[in-house]
This record gives sequence, C-alpha cells and structure tokens, in this order.
Amino acid sequence: MKKVFVLIILFIFPLVAYLFFASGVNNFGKLPILTENVPDVSRMDASAKLKGKITILGFLGNNIAERKGNAFNLNQKIYKRFSEFHDFQMLMIVPEASKDQVEPLREELSELSDVHKWNFAYGSETDIRAFFEGLNTDITLDSDLYTPYVFIIDKDENLRGRKDDEDEGTKYGFNTTSVAELNNKMEDDVKIILAEYRLALKKNNADRSK
Repeated sequence: MKKVFVLIILFIFPLVAYLFFASGVNNFGKLPILTENVPDVSRMDASAKLKGKITILGFLGNNIAERKGNAFNLNQKIYKRFSEFHDFQMLMIVPEASKDQVEPLREELSELSDVHKWNFAYGSETDIRAFFEGLNTDITLDSDLYTPYVFIIDKDENLRGRKDDEDEGTKYGFNTTSVAELNNKMEDDVKIILAEYRLALKKNNADRSK
C-alpha cells in the first residue's frame, strides 16, 4: 500500500496539477475587452495610429514637466520590459499648445532607454476630450487634460482591462503614480495580451503549413 501511495504522489498528483493549471490558462488566458472600437486617433492626428499596434495609451495634459515622474515610472516598469516586442508602442496624447514640452521629456527618457517606440499625438482640447470620452471608462480627464491612468489598446482598437479586479472590480486603466500597480497588475496584463497574440501567430503559421 505504501508503494501505491508513493506512486500516486509521484505521478498522479503532478498530472492532476498540470491539468488544473492548464485549464486555468485556457479559461483566463485572455485579457477582457472592456470597450470595443475606441475612436480612431488618426482623425485627431494623422501621424498617429492604433490599428495594428499593441498600445499603451496615456494623456499627459498641458504641464508635461509636472508629469515626468509618471512617464519615468511607465518607462522603467513597462516600456523597458516590452519595447522589443513587435508592434508594441507608447502613445501619449498631448494638447497642441504643449507640443514644445514633448522634446525635453523625450530627451530625458532617452537617457534611460531607446525611445523610438514612445510616440505622441496632438489635438485641440475639444478633440482630446471627445477622443477620451470614446474610451467609455469610469476615469475622467482633469481640467488640464491629464489623467495619471494609462490604457491598454489592442491591435483591433479595443480597450482591454479587468472585469474582476480584486480592488476595483472593472479596471479600465493603470495608475502610473503607483509603482506597485505597474509591477503587480499592469505588467501581468501586458504579458497576457502579448502572449495572446503570440499564440494566435503560432496558430496561423501552423495552419498555413498544413
């Protein structure tokens, strides 16, 4: 009997554990879509695009110098980890009147990393507010056209997030003032969406080779 028990522990239990976690990956391996078909950013700025990109979308507002800490947090905790992935980008929305504040920020960020995937789009206050409202979140822009929250937008221009976050329930965005949130939540969610696209690419390649 002891030998049978040992065999069960050594062979059966690991198999059951594997099947449990494998089913978990299948059930929870996709990041939920919270808003479908967010507005086309190219209507506001023709040089910017979301389609075909995995985008970290942010709104820096008029006083960019005051938001450097948020940008540095995002750069160190998210951008540097994922910037080498194909079609990944940062896209920060900036009022046209504050366009001259972007280059100093870019230069400071370039001292920390290669910033070729840090992109910026410009618009009027009316255009920026309309674009933001089209995200359909529970987050608001302040009077300065700024929010500390950033958003994950997939290649099909859908906003991704969490429907069962332990702290917020439905979680639309990630607070860049919180290093813990970037580390413990946003990093995991970016990993999930990148894995989702890698698996889809492998499946497409496998189908083509048949």
